[in-house]
Amino acid sequence: MNESPKKSRRTIAFVGIVVLVAGATVAVTALLFNILERKCETANPYVRLVEVGEDDTDPEKWGNNWPQQYDSYKRTALTTRTRFGGHGGSEALPEEKIERDPWLKRMFLGYAFSIDYRDRRGHAYMLTDQSQTKRQTKPQSGSCMHCHASLMPVYRALGDGDALAGMNKTHKMSYQELNKMVHDMGHAHPVSCVDCHDPESMQLRVTRPAFMVGIQKLANSNAPVPSIPSIGIWRQGSRSHPYDPNTDATRTEMRSFACGQCHVEYYCSSAMPLTFPWANGLKMDDLEKTWNETKLPDGGRFFDYKHKESGAEILKAQHPEFELWSQGIHARSGVACADCHMAYMRDGASKVSDHWVRSPLLNVNRSCQTCHHFPEDELKARVETIQQSNYGLLQRGGAAITDLLDAIVAAKQAGATPEQLKPAQELQRKAQWRLDYIAAENSMGFHAPQEAARILGEAADYARQGQVEALRLIK
Repeated sequence: MNESPKKSRRTIAFVGIVVLVAGATVAVTALLFNILERKCETANPYVRLVEVGEDDTDPEKWGNNWPQQYDSYKRTALTTRTRFGGHGGSEALPEEKIERDPWLKRMFLGYAFSIDYRDRRGHAYMLTDQSQTKRQTKPQSGSCMHCHASLMPVYRALGDGDALAGMNKTHKMSYQELNKMVHDMGHAHPVSCVDCHDPESMQLRVTRPAFMVGIQKLANSNAPVPSIPSIGIWRQGSRSHPYDPNTDATRTEMRSFACGQCHVEYYCSSAMPLTFPWANGLKMDDLEKTWNETKLPDGGRFFDYKHKESGAEILKAQHPEFELWSQGIHARSGVACADCHMAYMRDGASKVSDHWVRSPLLNVNRSCQTCHHFPEDELKARVETIQQSNYGLLQRGGAAITDLLDAIVAAKQAGATPEQLKPAQELQRKAQWRLDYIAAENSMGFHAPQEAARILGEAADYARQGQVEALRLIK
């Protein structure tokens, strides 16, 4: 009588065990397949569907092979904003910096930046914005395209295969002339994959000739470069070959060098070829020394323009992010530009650099918190403190340079001679170089806070000294 229920329970238990084992088998099998799939993804991070070469400047073609990177690259066309940077106007027309800070406009009188100087936008707009700026109403050199188009094939064509020779010809061409050539040859694209990656191996590389020349001058100098240890290693060697970042630099260094091809201070006009002023080092003072030692073709001292009101021979800073970064704690700690602005992201089993190049403040989790294990709000507050302090010093410098210009104008109206005005003009050159150096740099001082504060302190000091010199001439 009791055998049947016992058999029934045993049967149920047996079926349960079978189901459990089957479920576990399915789960383990699925896990093993998943692991195998991820291993295959890691072993084959991309499939080369199309061949790309040195003359393929259209990033869309490269996107067939590297869709994750291309998809994120396309996002550089999106609007991004932080408190002190980014595109702050409509998609068609970013805000004018010179309207928001009138002292900038006055500081640049005599130079095209007093006509049009707007907030930056993403890399997708670098060629469009340069082509459409009102600064084009004044003559512009073709060498200005060095950082705004994927034009290495054009350089090679101009130099009969020698990219440096080709680049050195462009300063004698008008911007419109070179722009037309770039379009006619089919290379009218903003910075593209081929500018930073070898098409065969996809290894990071440097392509821009001006960077190659500049970094070799830096290596040949005695300037300390703690942020670039490979230069120190090269200096200790036989120096049988010039320093070559593509063979001598580490991968971490290349993740900054690729950006340093363009985010730097340089001379870009018609008097001489495009030049990076690194012969004496990467500090602001080193760059100033190089420019002061540089002669124009007529034998005179180098300057970018003469100020319309004061007559001073002015040095115009471009955007020295690479140089200021090199003086900061992140650079000395081995943190590369790409670590913060192109932070790694996961795509399946692959780890790729996010090619949506943007402010780390818009991506704190992956850009900052991988090293700084603090809440996001705290990290943002630290940055806010640094940038707000820098902004305050920048505005004080703007007020000081304005007072200096007022004093020089008053001295000229009082009958001061050019010789009498020279001390005040020289102090304006020094003050304005420092003020512009930080105003043009796109981190609002964050890349090297102490260095930025030092530079802005000197800017205000020199401006006030110049103001005193000019006031002495008013009777």
